[in-house]
Amino acid sequence: MSTGSIDTSPVLDTLRAAVPDAAIDGLPSIDMPTFVVGREHLLEVCRTLRDHPALQFAFLADVIGVDRLPAEPRFEVVYHAACLGPASGAGAPARRVRFKVQLAADDGWVPSVVGIWPTANWLEREIFDLLGLVFDGHPDLRRVLMPDDWQGHPLRKDYPVQIRKDTATWSPLQVSVEEFAENMRRRREEATRQAQSPHGDA
Repeated sequence: MSTGSIDTSPVLDTLRAAVPDAAIDGLPSIDMPTFVVGREHLLEVCRTLRDHPALQFAFLADVIGVDRLPAEPRFEVVYHAACLGPASGAGAPARRVRFKVQLAADDGWVPSVVGIWPTANWLEREIFDLLGLVFDGHPDLRRVLMPDDWQGHPLRKDYPVQIRKDTATWSPLQVSVEEFAENMRRRREEATRQAQSPHGDA
């Protein structure tokens, strides 16, 4: 198996021709085309990746936040997208792409890509919650894992390891046996109703 770098030129050449003002810098990679793009052209590049007939990366598989402290730029937002190929109706070949936006420690924001790939919604919220990076234009940017009143962002490398905090609000973490049984009974009744109701009748 070859350990050489994958050829990124077909994807990068198409992007550079479609978005000539964007600085798109290829990175060495052994598994998929990988590049860095500035946040000012992120949305235009993402739309091109999704919509260009030669690309058709219609599936956003993941968005990851990285704290590179003490390196600068400190943060990276890493996107993984896929074209599922002819089997999905796409005219482009099946393949994946990785691209990154690099952010300074004191300027941690990027445009939200939820309007292009709705699957980014909770992924961006998780990065906001745990790293404190802001996704400008996100429709509902709030914490998704930590309590709303939590201070700080636990995946930052300078976040204190030992921390004690009382929660300001309380809610049960599990239901009682009786509540579980009642929930199951309601779900069975609802499933039975749906199975017995006519579908598609004129």
